[in-house]
Amino acid sequence: MTTADVSYLTDQGPGSGRRVPARSWLHSDAPALSLNGDWRFRLLPAAPGTAGAGSVLPSGETVEGVAAESYDDAAWDTLPVPSHWVMGQDGKYGRPIYTNVQYPFPIDPPHVPDANPTGDFRRRFDVPAQWFESTTAALTLRFDGVESRYKVWVNGQEIGVGSGSRLAQEFDVSDALRAGSNLLVVRVHQWSAASYLEDQDQWWLPGIFRDVTLQARPAGGITDAWLRTGWSARSGAGTGTIDPEITADATAFPVTLSVPELGVNVTWKSAEEVAPLALENVEPWSAEVPRLYEASVSSAAESISVRLGFRTVRIVGDQFLVNGRRVVFHGVNRHETHPDRGRVFDEAGAREDLALMKRFNVNAIRTSHYPPHPRLLDLADEMGFWVILECDLETHGFEAGGWVENPSDVPAWRDALVDRMERTVERDKNHPSIVMWSLGNESGTGSNLAAMAAWAHARDSSRPVHYEGDYTGAYTDVYSRMYSSIPETDSIGRNDSHALLLGCDSAESARQRTKPFILCEYVHAMGNGPGAMDQYEALVDKYPRLHGGFVWEWRDHGIRTRTAEGMEFFAYGGDFGEVVHDSNFVMDGMVLSDSTPTPGLYEFKQIVSPIRLGLSLPAGGKPTLAVANLRHTADASDVVLRWRVEHDGAVAASGEVAAEGSDGPLRAGESATIALPAMPAAPLGETWLTVEAVLRDATGWAPAGHPLGAVQLDLSAPAVPTRSPRPATPLDGALPVSLGPATFDAGTLVSLAGQPVSGPRLELWRAPTDNDRGAGFGAYGPGDPWLNSGRGVPAPSSEAVWKQAGLDRLTRRVEDVAALPDGIRVRTRYAAADSTHSVAVEENWQLDGGELCLRIDITPSAGWNLVWPRIGVRWDLPTDVDGAAWFGAGPRESYPDSMHATVVARHAASLEELNVPYARPQETGHRSDVRWLELDRAGAPWLRIDAEPDAAGRRPGFSLARHTAQEIAAAGHPHELPTPSHSYLYVDAAQHGLGSRACGPDVWPDFALRPEARTLKLRISPA
Repeated sequence: MTTADVSYLTDQGPGSGRRVPARSWLHSDAPALSLNGDWRFRLLPAAPGTAGAGSVLPSGETVEGVAAESYDDAAWDTLPVPSHWVMGQDGKYGRPIYTNVQYPFPIDPPHVPDANPTGDFRRRFDVPAQWFESTTAALTLRFDGVESRYKVWVNGQEIGVGSGSRLAQEFDVSDALRAGSNLLVVRVHQWSAASYLEDQDQWWLPGIFRDVTLQARPAGGITDAWLRTGWSARSGAGTGTIDPEITADATAFPVTLSVPELGVNVTWKSAEEVAPLALENVEPWSAEVPRLYEASVSSAAESISVRLGFRTVRIVGDQFLVNGRRVVFHGVNRHETHPDRGRVFDEAGAREDLALMKRFNVNAIRTSHYPPHPRLLDLADEMGFWVILECDLETHGFEAGGWVENPSDVPAWRDALVDRMERTVERDKNHPSIVMWSLGNESGTGSNLAAMAAWAHARDSSRPVHYEGDYTGAYTDVYSRMYSSIPETDSIGRNDSHALLLGCDSAESARQRTKPFILCEYVHAMGNGPGAMDQYEALVDKYPRLHGGFVWEWRDHGIRTRTAEGMEFFAYGGDFGEVVHDSNFVMDGMVLSDSTPTPGLYEFKQIVSPIRLGLSLPAGGKPTLAVANLRHTADASDVVLRWRVEHDGAVAASGEVAAEGSDGPLRAGESATIALPAMPAAPLGETWLTVEAVLRDATGWAPAGHPLGAVQLDLSAPAVPTRSPRPATPLDGALPVSLGPATFDAGTLVSLAGQPVSGPRLELWRAPTDNDRGAGFGAYGPGDPWLNSGRGVPAPSSEAVWKQAGLDRLTRRVEDVAALPDGIRVRTRYAAADSTHSVAVEENWQLDGGELCLRIDITPSAGWNLVWPRIGVRWDLPTDVDGAAWFGAGPRESYPDSMHATVVARHAASLEELNVPYARPQETGHRSDVRWLELDRAGAPWLRIDAEPDAAGRRPGFSLARHTAQEIAAAGHPHELPTPSHSYLYVDAAQHGLGSRACGPDVWPDFALRPEARTLKLRISPA
């Protein structure tokens, strides 16, 4: 055999052979046979027939001998379809590969390496004899997803080549099949020319990973149907329209459209009679009220069912409107990923995934960066989401070479790119949830993308076209950006006519300023973070042309893996020995790989709550509650506002009110002010009023009482100043051995409440978060000319700066230990090797009325010119310290730019619950604004620490962990952490913010921690 036999591997076209034109994914009563199940399988190290393949085939086997019916595959393994051959096989068939931008093969389009893993699949199946009667017009074989390019044979006959891993492809196999037993053979290649179009920031996972179906297309059947629906406000519920397009031959007619709930039952005798319908009293579809009508399109031979949602999408000026109202996307980018299945679809799991989104106030999905399994869109229609459906296209790896030979602008690739857009639109055109088509992602720009947009505009004028890389707006309908900073987004929102937009001249900037703006990716949710999401939401409130955005991204892509010792962890790039990879950049979701919501998702939920609450207390009056219904469509009749008053964390009173204005439940877009009962403050301690907006009744995605958002108001009486001992003049004499619950040895703490304890030790280091490690867009600087462009100052990562300053390796030198009246004073200097910068720490331990008081003054030397990760102290505790209760912000971790999801209350958690198991260990677990803290030993209270505010009214935070920040920073995965030798308590006077610099803006200056003097004032007692 010669290389010509496998020329399809380097073919830049869309596939070949007996391909059937793209059409909708329909629910039909025509006969069908699922070919999912166990197939015979073998893996070859290269594609047979390629020049460098060598003897990859057993002796005597021809290149395509596998397709012969006489071929003996008894010695082969079995592999389930759908699946990926690199998943769940303990490496028997290779390993997954993760890259973000990089191609895992040389960039030499359209060629791929000779080492090209190739999977051969064989499946025998029976076809009913009646399928070959005159009532059957054609037999079609449908593949819903195969990565990458594949060749198909039926009963030894070559059928064709499929391309487009996440796109459906049908082949006409009528002439190749027979009644009874048949053989289907599919050869799947991991790499092909198509791989250059599928560089989509995810795992490369070859295999037949979606359904394979054989369909009997009946004579007189309905090949395709598109029921375009529109809606406009009129009298009653409104007016709906159905503009049908029926694809069928003449023998299919008469064809009947039936929508029983709307009284529609119309029959067309010929294709020429098919015409639009106008309907009265139609309820609209929206993401909040996903009203669907059951419809059918039937001929004598076939009936298909469609769920209709009536809605009209329009762009009017710089406003993106659905049913005449502005849409705000509180969305996420959603890859198809599962730690065990990869991209194999599971409907129950997908439904729960979308229900989890609904519970966290997510209202929109960008299908990054390809069409999902078609059933997911059925669920989006049913459950209610705005969807941007993205084509299966990304060529990001060409960017490093200046986009030279980028397929987006090379004529030889045009047919393939337009074909991908065609198959995207045709498959999913009936879904009301889809409000925009997207050409793909990060593929530069070029004439082929323009051709894709032109095709989509011509085929479907009812939906706008999106593509972020069209910076000048030459061929798309919305202005889309990713990771623009707050200053830049503000400039876009206010239509600053003097500012040139990214990649635009003045005329192009003017054109883009006339369009709606969306952030197709923002607040990169990698590890601990993101921070400052509320700043983006404030701009969306302020500027109507800003229509929200889509967080990158919904879920971590970890692959469930076990160490040789059997310890489970979630693998990321590099864990499978990849030659090139992008490490844990694939772990950037608001949900962990095991579906655990992150604290960042709770923060998002609060910030984007569709019921916005505000509390105020007029002088001498009752509390007032401001309520705004920010929904697009739904009123607030499903919402109850529950309030409670707590004195020092104990509930003293509670009640509920309806979310109503003067004329009933708040309609979408309406606001009201509601007076609450008088709520006296306790004479001592703190009094807090909390109001939650909760669901009145259960829904399909949440129980009754599920919270949508909350707000708090401090009603506390003016605080009585507490007596805090000041540093005293040292005495001549011996140092005390004990002070209340504390024991000392020559001024060094050795125990508390009867247990060995050491500390407090100054800590400026935190285990870097993914954002601390990221380059992103650099740091902001005062007066910096980059600031207005939103790009920040090019700079090394925060982690690199901190390590350079030695913050992770401070050494301690005691300068002075002295006796005080009923106390001890310890002065210590901390500095790093080869550094002149230092921090002075003074500890003042004193008994005050029987209480042990500790004042810690932390003072940096002059010359520090960086931000610090934290200012705090560390205590080394016994390993059986395993939990905490506290009064302060909680219940989840919080940081200066991520505080909206917290409430001040009494909270409690085990040590494990206090820390988030991020896939790469990093800073976690900080609880802010602590009033008091009780530590548990073996589940029982042991030690209590009361914290007083400093002179500026600032309260400390704490974290409790099994490992030091240094140990955590050194580990790449949780299982690499050492066996704990202590539990570690950190009490922080301050923490640096989170930002989203892993792939976005740095910490906003207001939340950056500059070196400064801080004081901790603590009272310590046995619990």
